[in-house]
Amino acid sequence: MTDDRQQHSTDDEPRTCPFDFSDALDFDPELADLMERGSISRIRLPYGEADAWLATDFHSVQQVTVDRRFSRAGIMGHDYPRMTPEPIVSPESVNVMDPPQSSRVRSLVSQAFTQERVDGMRERIVRLADSLLDGMAEEGPPADLVRHLSDPFPQHTILELLGIPREDWARMRDLVLKLLVTGRDNKEAAAQVKTDLTGYFRTLVEQRRHTPGNDIISGMIAARDGQDQLDDQEMAVMTLTLVLSGQDTATCQISNIVYLLLTRPELMDGLRRNPESLTDVIHELLRYIPFRKGVGIPRVALEDVELDGVKIRAGEFVHVSYLTANRDPARYPDPHTIDPARPHAPHMTFGWGGHRCIGVPLALAELEVAVGRLLERFPGLRLAVPPGDLRWDAKTIRRFPVELPVSW
Repeated sequence: MTDDRQQHSTDDEPRTCPFDFSDALDFDPELADLMERGSISRIRLPYGEADAWLATDFHSVQQVTVDRRFSRAGIMGHDYPRMTPEPIVSPESVNVMDPPQSSRVRSLVSQAFTQERVDGMRERIVRLADSLLDGMAEEGPPADLVRHLSDPFPQHTILELLGIPREDWARMRDLVLKLLVTGRDNKEAAAQVKTDLTGYFRTLVEQRRHTPGNDIISGMIAARDGQDQLDDQEMAVMTLTLVLSGQDTATCQISNIVYLLLTRPELMDGLRRNPESLTDVIHELLRYIPFRKGVGIPRVALEDVELDGVKIRAGEFVHVSYLTANRDPARYPDPHTIDPARPHAPHMTFGWGGHRCIGVPLALAELEVAVGRLLERFPGLRLAVPPGDLRWDAKTIRRFPVELPVSW
C-alpha cells in the first residue's frame, strides 16, 4: 500500500464486490485495491437492495464500531447489503442490538465467559482435544487434520460446554453448515434452520432452569445484574449465536494456523524453540489470516455523519472490514509480514467496540489448547502433500483448507 493514497474513494458508481476470492490464505486483491483507493469506498454486495459504504483502515473501522450514530439494530426490517442470500443473524440476536439493550445483554452473558470461568473449563477442553488426537494417532499417518481436529474440536467444545446432549451434536453441525452457504438456492432452507435451532435452544433453556448444570447455559441463567436477568428467548438466541461463532471461527483458525506453521518453517522452528511464545504467535497469525470472505453485518447511519471527509447520509448502510484494518500499515508496519515479535497492538479479528466477540477468552483457550497439544504430541508434524495440492473452501463465507493431510 502506498503512503500517498487518497483519504477516500467517492466514485459515483459503486464497485461491485463479490468477495469470492479463496486462493489459500492470500489476501483478497479486491480488498487490497479498495485499501489503496482510500479509507472509505462505495460498494455493491451480492445480496441486498442497497449499496453500502465500506470502511477499510483501522481508524475508520474503529470509529464506525464505537460511534452510536451507526446502528446495527437499524438494519432490521431492511433488505440490507450482505454476502449470503438469507441473513445469518437473527433479529433478536445481540449482534443486531444497540446500547443500552446490547450493553445489558452483553453484561449478563459475559458473566458466563469470564477468564476465571474459562480457566475452570480448560481441563475439559484439554480432554476433548486429547481424545480427538488419540483417534488421529491410532489411525496413523497420513491423517486429515480437519477431520480429526479442526472440524470436530470447536464443535465438541462449544456443544459440550453449553450442555447440548451428545446425541444431537451431528444434527447441530449439519444445521449450522446450512446457515453459512452463499448460494441463492439456500435462502429458504437457511431461514427454516434458524427457526428450528432457536426453538430447540429455547426448550433446552427451559430444561436448564429446572435442572441447572455445570454448563454455559446454566451460567447465563444464573447471571444477574441486580434483579435483571436474561429471559428464555434471549438465552435461546444467544445460544444460537454461540453455536454459530463457536463452530465457525475456531474451526477455520485451527486449520489456518496449522497450515501457516507447516508452510513457514521459521515460524514452526521459533515456536518449538520457545513454546512459551504460543499465545503471541497465535495473536500475530490471527491478525494476519484473512479468516473470512468480504464483510459481516453492516450498520446504518441514524443521521448524517462525516467520516474521513466523506458525508454518509442518514439511512445509508456502512460495512467495515476487520481484514483490512488488520493490515493497516499505519498501525502495523510491514503488515503483510508475519512477525511474532511485533509490538503488541490489539487486532480486530474478534471485532471491536460494543460488538466484540463475547467469547474471546474461550476462543483463545481453544486455539491455545488445539495448537499446543497438537505440536506437543506430534513434534514431527508435517504436510503429507504439497501445499499447492490442498483444496480450499469455495462455498461459504469462510477461508480454510477443506482437508489438511499431515504426517509425523
